[in-house]
Amino acid sequence: MSEVRVNNLSNENSSGGPTLSGITTYSSSHFFVPPSGDTASRPQSCPSGSLRFNTDTLHLEYYKGDTIGWTEIEAELTAPLGGGTGSNAGLGHRGIYFGGTGAPSTTRIDFFTISTLGDAQDFGDAAVSAANRAPMASRTRGVVSGGNPGVSPYYINNMEFITIPSLGDGTDFGDATQVGSSEGDGASNEIRGVHGYGGGESGGFVNVLEYITISTLGDAKDFGDMIDKRANTCQSSMSTVRALFAGGYTGPSNPTSNVHNIIEFITIMTTGNSLDFGDLTQQTRRAGTACNATRSVFAGGVTPANTNVISFVTTASTGDAIDFGDTNTQNNIHAWASSSPTRGVFCGGYNPNATNAMEFITIATQGNGKDFGDLVAADGGGCAMSNGHGGL
Repeated sequence: MSEVRVNNLSNENSSGGPTLSGITTYSSSHFFVPPSGDTASRPQSCPSGSLRFNTDTLHLEYYKGDTIGWTEIEAELTAPLGGGTGSNAGLGHRGIYFGGTGAPSTTRIDFFTISTLGDAQDFGDAAVSAANRAPMASRTRGVVSGGNPGVSPYYINNMEFITIPSLGDGTDFGDATQVGSSEGDGASNEIRGVHGYGGGESGGFVNVLEYITISTLGDAKDFGDMIDKRANTCQSSMSTVRALFAGGYTGPSNPTSNVHNIIEFITIMTTGNSLDFGDLTQQTRRAGTACNATRSVFAGGVTPANTNVISFVTTASTGDAIDFGDTNTQNNIHAWASSSPTRGVFCGGYNPNATNAMEFITIATQGNGKDFGDLVAADGGGCAMSNGHGGL
């Protein structure tokens, strides 16, 4: 038997180190150390299956090809994070829904396991009552920003967080840069959350982008600007690298006119203004969006008539959306989605009144939505997040 001892079998670009062929056995009882680097230093055009350790996310990732790029190695959680019993046992990918409907709006928070079917359960209460908040989440922490309480003051800059694997109430996180964000959008990866604005304090529209570091507490910081000032955009979608914001309307004050089909994108770990991605299949506002690391799926909304159309894009590319299928609930609008790597669950919305309906799609396929279960109560204007979305 021969033995080869080297310090590094290969660098990230496969341009150095020996090539091993034939039957090769690694027999250490301890560990091996793969190449490592941060997200910004990810190499491109690698052989499919290339492996590295991401020092930003602290997870292994592999290269799926030039179109898809780097993808984190995913594992369904089969035990509670940080311990726990009862509702926390066998956590899996958990969906969270912050309630919104009402004047004043509700503080209710629901949760459910995305891989199963069934009704949502009570998680706890938000620290502040507000609808139309922007959600951002890592694997362990969920943050919501801004919103509209439905009574004076009509716009807030509150941010609060929950610990997703546990049950409990929201806790103050810090303040957003803007007072407002009625129907803004939130996107995130494991490290950073980005909030794209909608309505503002004066009743006008805001195109500000801001960001937070999810694992810390503190106020948001300026990221850049969206392409234009729009409200009622589709809920954002994301990969580990990129976030998309789509649709919405630019006014005048009547939201049934000037509805748009624009899709724009940012690179989450940088700062700067958003760039054009392509177009939705139709002019849409108040749609819901599900995503995994590869695909973003937009469902329902107002065109200005209510629609049940579902469309999708490949998040790592640019281009126009194509048809996916139809929602199960006809004319459902403002149904926020929680996602796992395989499934998107759309929660609540208006049909035309607030509904407790939940439906799901399989993100990697095309087809119509199917019944999932019910929220704790009928709700529209809330927001949803998960510990398994496309940015993680």
